[in-house]
Amino acid sequence: MERAFQRTQVLTNHLLQSSSPLPSQTLSSNACLSYSPPELSENCAFDVKEMRKLIDGHNLEERDWLFGLMKQSELFNPKVKGGKVFVSPDYNQSMEQQREMTLKRIKYLQERGVFKGWLTEKGEEIEMRKFAGFEVFSIYDHSLFTKLGVHFPMWGGAIQFCGTKRHHDKWLRDTENYSIKGCFAMTELGHGSNIRSLETVTTYDSNTGEFVINTPCESAQKFWIGGAAKHATHTVVFSQLHINGINQGVHAFIVQIRDVDGNICPNIRIADCGHKIGLNGVDNGRIWFDNVRVPRENLLNSVADVSPDGKYLSSIKNPDQRFAAFMAPMTVGRVNIAIGAVCQSKVALAITIRYALTRRAFSLKPNEPEVLLLDYPSHQRRLFPLVAKTYAMSFAANYLKVLYAKRTPQSNKAIHIVSSSFKATFTWNNMQILQECREACGGQGLRTENRVGHLKGEYDVQSTFEGDNFLLMQLV
Repeated sequence: MERAFQRTQVLTNHLLQSSSPLPSQTLSSNACLSYSPPELSENCAFDVKEMRKLIDGHNLEERDWLFGLMKQSELFNPKVKGGKVFVSPDYNQSMEQQREMTLKRIKYLQERGVFKGWLTEKGEEIEMRKFAGFEVFSIYDHSLFTKLGVHFPMWGGAIQFCGTKRHHDKWLRDTENYSIKGCFAMTELGHGSNIRSLETVTTYDSNTGEFVINTPCESAQKFWIGGAAKHATHTVVFSQLHINGINQGVHAFIVQIRDVDGNICPNIRIADCGHKIGLNGVDNGRIWFDNVRVPRENLLNSVADVSPDGKYLSSIKNPDQRFAAFMAPMTVGRVNIAIGAVCQSKVALAITIRYALTRRAFSLKPNEPEVLLLDYPSHQRRLFPLVAKTYAMSFAANYLKVLYAKRTPQSNKAIHIVSSSFKATFTWNNMQILQECREACGGQGLRTENRVGHLKGEYDVQSTFEGDNFLLMQLV
């Protein structure tokens, strides 16, 4: 009752003030009209550096170095506000401008050695360094995060996991140097989640020692392929492999789709997927293959191979187990998406809570300062449980990174289960947080400069790509 009375009094005072005539004296400045970032006036009761070690967990110096590179270039739109330098994309640019800016940012980072060793070195240290990099990219821009995610963990990961030494030697260094721009052609118009039923067909021509790849119908066109519309030079194509009339299931092949001048290769047709509700810095495309021939060596053969005379060879006789082995690149994609979702929850909550520490609304008594939004219990109840959940998910994401970096053949199934469940849970939670934060920022949440409202469109896709959340939770 006391709280209800207090709220009634606040509203009564507000209405009485608004209906009374304006005072004759000169208007004086109000507390809500003077602004300074909350961290300049508030002292923390804990060591911020120690807190950061707890939350980020690893590679702090490299994260700072990477953010520092961004602040030094106009490509990342650095702006000084409240004595600090902030970087963020310009979401008001056209789709074409966003795509070109994403490509320019990648080239800028590559020239400064950001991706050194990402594919040519092995071990826990390089895995954790990559995770730290992707967290920085996720905080900055989902398009940059996604385009690099397609190129490194998906295209590069397919070569690493599904290929053998001949593929590693030929493709990985050029991929790391970004002289080859890779994409990942798995999803089709007719099949996204049901990968085993892909309709693209590959046969082997023993007379020439080549595989022949075909799109037999419209539903077999490769769809939503990130990088295909404009920039990618090569792709990994997932296709049904037919040998002597027998379907051996889904296999992966390396195919060049553009020459060095950017021209589309013969017998390949590519179309643009067009403007999207988010991720317009990624050039998603559609691909058709019409008797496209690739060398026999372009089959990624860690699980199965085809001899020069056309015999199918595999040490894994069970088709289900072979298929599971081909799905290996999907796991790291889910790990990165789960981590990226937590990063965005942090971004949205940081923006919203900073706003709530500066915006005031209503006063208890006339001529008193208005009350900060975050001093209202109702506002605290909106945001603080989400902060607590994000802490928990941040710790869980750090656990998942270590689990993946230390993976062994015996832990692969556990990683698959944990990454699937975390990907679904974290991305669903992120969308809930983005919506709540947008509302908690009021009208300011509609501005693209605020970022939160725009990020809803950017991150909505996470609930369906790299595995539909609904199906992933059934799998778990």
